Amino acid sequence: MKKNMGTIDRIIRTVLAVVIIVLFLTGQITGTAAIVLGIVAIVFLLTSLLGWCPIYILLGISTRKEGK
Repeated sequence: MKKNMGTIDRIIRTVLAVVIIVLFLTGQITGTAAIVLGIVAIVFLLTSLLGWCPIYILLGISTRKEGK
């Protein structure tokens, strides 16, 4: 797994995941939306921690600067 996510990309994903989690915990999102957004939050956190996004591979893109 070659890293393909840059620092800013990882920070944005982490912030979005935290926002989704806070919305869930405060009851702002419920039901199906909560389940779908919860899955999105988990995926965002995992990809941020790994620095690797499988969708980027399919699209042939990388937000990571070479040499880092």
